[in-house]
Amino acid sequence: MDDLDEDEETGAAQRPSGAVAMGGALARPSWLSSPTLGRANRFLSTAAVSLMTPRRPLAPPEKVKVRTLAVEQRTEEDIEGSHGNDGLLLGRPLEEPDQPITEKSLLEILDGVVMMYNLSVHQQLGKMVVVSDDVHEYAVALKDTDEKIARCPSRRPDILEELQKSQKVFAEKLNHLSRRLAWINATIYSKEKMLDVYWLLRVCIRTIEHADSTGSLFAFMPEFYLNVAMNSYSALKNYFSPSNCMEELPGYEDTLTQLAAILAKHFADPRIVGTDIKDSLMQALASYVCYPQSLRAVERIPEEQRMAMMRNLLAPYEQRPWAQTNWILVRLWRGCGFGYRYTRLPHLLKTKPEDANLPSLQKPCPSLLLQRHMAELLSQDKDMAASFLNSVLNQLNWAFSEFIGMIQEIQQAAERPERNFVDTRQLKVCATCFDLSVSLLRVLEMTITLVPEIFLDWTRPSAELLLRRLAQLLNQVLNRVTAERNLFDRVVNLRLPGLESVDHYPILVAVTGILVRILVDSDKQG
Repeated sequence: MDDLDEDEETGAAQRPSGAVAMGGALARPSWLSSPTLGRANRFLSTAAVSLMTPRRPLAPPEKVKVRTLAVEQRTEEDIEGSHGNDGLLLGRPLEEPDQPITEKSLLEILDGVVMMYNLSVHQQLGKMVVVSDDVHEYAVALKDTDEKIARCPSRRPDILEELQKSQKVFAEKLNHLSRRLAWINATIYSKEKMLDVYWLLRVCIRTIEHADSTGSLFAFMPEFYLNVAMNSYSALKNYFSPSNCMEELPGYEDTLTQLAAILAKHFADPRIVGTDIKDSLMQALASYVCYPQSLRAVERIPEEQRMAMMRNLLAPYEQRPWAQTNWILVRLWRGCGFGYRYTRLPHLLKTKPEDANLPSLQKPCPSLLLQRHMAELLSQDKDMAASFLNSVLNQLNWAFSEFIGMIQEIQQAAERPERNFVDTRQLKVCATCFDLSVSLLRVLEMTITLVPEIFLDWTRPSAELLLRRLAQLLNQVLNRVTAERNLFDRVVNLRLPGLESVDHYPILVAVTGILVRILVDSDKQG
């Protein structure tokens, strides 16, 4: 890989096209021409050479070399460093001792390792999981074929012969895949590799914490450290064999809490401006609160950080990506709402989910601690409560209106006499708007259960207006959903693929939960 230099990329671009067309042997894959990979390779090459080259030990007087030049006497080399000099811009926090780093090549190797994991290693780990899925599918197919052979009547030898052929094919394929899976578990998903990925996770966590302590300089930390911290945790949780238990790793609980603190603090950090990395942090936090173990890790972080996280989650929804934020609040509430203790919708229990390991299909695990923090913030800060609820009501009005408009188009397309097809993307967007409407209603139920005085305390200037808006929206939902043989009812009865989640139950129980809490709390305060 000595030719992975940026300078040679221009030479590769100037080669005649005929050389590329002849069998493809001379053409390098596009990922090998990546400038980032080229830099990573040079990091590793120069670091390895410098490690193999004997270094002259530093004499005691050279270990601490202090230069006190006047500002006007400092040159560019004094500031940025040259010829082995560290310069004045070390980027070191004030509390860190002034000790020179003699082996900078180790830092370059570490940068290269983290960068390489981010570029390709994590994707390769994910690809190997497909073998396990294939083994499961062939095992189910073989079992189904054995049952059919047992039920096959003796008067149909032709069917029995075909079934036996299928049985032989499935058995051979399953044997081949099982051997391959055993090799993968022994070499790739081994205990040693798991410890390596775990070490990389802890290194990234320490690096992020160290960079965070520098204040504004945190904005200059390479974002692939954040990516590797999230991806390595995902690999440890989802990729490795169940025989290598994640809970047995040394310091696992503390590492989980440290990662929870990073996600809770930085998902709304103004120093992070990249859209992709901000979305990744938000999605990682949303996945983190879906599992009991990681949710308890969030509850173990300091109270100040928990309150700051909830304050960021309760910021107004306008002019920011609010869907993931709303989903996090819903997960913190799921299991406490009216008729909201299900893992999957009741009308979908007979169908098999595509992936039971999805975060959205985990059992409800509400957080009473974070719910208390939310109640404290909304009851103490009246302005924040009013702006948050107004934004939730605005988004609910938009999402449900969009949903009704889309099902009108779907109904009109279904009633046309000529043969036509509904765009699958339109069905997906329609189902998404319905899911958003249900989740926003659940957040309203959560709010009125935890802090009913926001709607019912008439000493608050915004209470009457919020209650009026809530009543109008609930009436709109009930008018559209409850009438028999109306638009919603006809679309639900069509049972179109892609609209499986659209049903009467999820939206009606959410509305019922809000109405029940209003009636119960109004009697208490009345």
